[in-house]
Amino acid sequence: MRLDYLSRRLIQFLIVLWGAATLNFLVPRLAPGNPVRERLVSAMQQSGPMQQGIEEMVRSYNVQFGLDQPLYIQYFKYMGSALRLDFGYSIAQYPVSVMTLILNALPWTIGLLTVATLLSFTLGTLLGALLAWPRAPRVLHYLVPPLMGLSSIPYYLLGLILVYLLALSVPAFPLTGAYSIGATVQLTPSFAVDVIRHAALPSLSIILAAIGFWALGMRAMMVTTEGEDYMVLAEAKGLRARRIFFRYATRNAILPQFTSLAIQLGHIVSGSVIVEIVFGYPGIGNLLFQAISASDYFVIYGVVFVTVLAITLATLLIDLLYPLLDPRIVYRRG
Repeated sequence: MRLDYLSRRLIQFLIVLWGAATLNFLVPRLAPGNPVRERLVSAMQQSGPMQQGIEEMVRSYNVQFGLDQPLYIQYFKYMGSALRLDFGYSIAQYPVSVMTLILNALPWTIGLLTVATLLSFTLGTLLGALLAWPRAPRVLHYLVPPLMGLSSIPYYLLGLILVYLLALSVPAFPLTGAYSIGATVQLTPSFAVDVIRHAALPSLSIILAAIGFWALGMRAMMVTTEGEDYMVLAEAKGLRARRIFFRYATRNAILPQFTSLAIQLGHIVSGSVIVEIVFGYPGIGNLLFQAISASDYFVIYGVVFVTVLAITLATLLIDLLYPLLDPRIVYRRG
């Protein structure tokens, strides 16, 4: 891999990260209201009669959180804290730090997205390859209309349908949460089964919504391999159909799927945010929703920045590994 290409990709990565971080700082501040005042008023209303001196308390907390400083000073402090991944304390859950909240929610989102994405990508790619393979069973062709329908349904709508069918009408799976109320978090088979049952519906909504996209994309790529010289040569050699399918057709058609995977990462993550809200799943998406509802600037900063950082890093990694997947690719000076 050429060093100039690598440096260009790293520069693009830093520009995207800086732009996302800047928007992440500005957009929450465009919303009306003062998050400190709203939090204090809410706490006082829950505790009983309104207390006196709320304005002094608001000013005191504004100083403590740095919200009394000019916007450009807040921006430079924010960028410095973003480089250190230190976003301070949550306004709504003070004195809990932002990174504590993120680290508590991150494993649930990583587990949910990793399993759902791998299953949907693998099953969809294999199914799409079979749909375009001339020797595949003809009954598979009846799956094309349902796959097209699934690929056009949003994650959250599939989630609501699954909730109605499999949690309300037929209570086969839990309705919400990551594990049963009162359960102790421990590495035991019973707790693992409980976690899997709670994650089944959120995972299934992501898998069903994504599997149609991967299957139809792979089907289109497989069609382009028919009649290629390497396919004709493989058949002329008398190779077994299974070997031609996997070693020649699928191996060449799957390469654009990895490019699509890098492009779709943002869509997958944004879709999972809605899924976590629908199912009350304690992941990053649910944490972001709560932070937006409470105008908790610092939690919004942390969640969005960590999410953008993960997506851009994954996209960069896939882009850099692409020549290893297809040795024919050689990066030259543009």
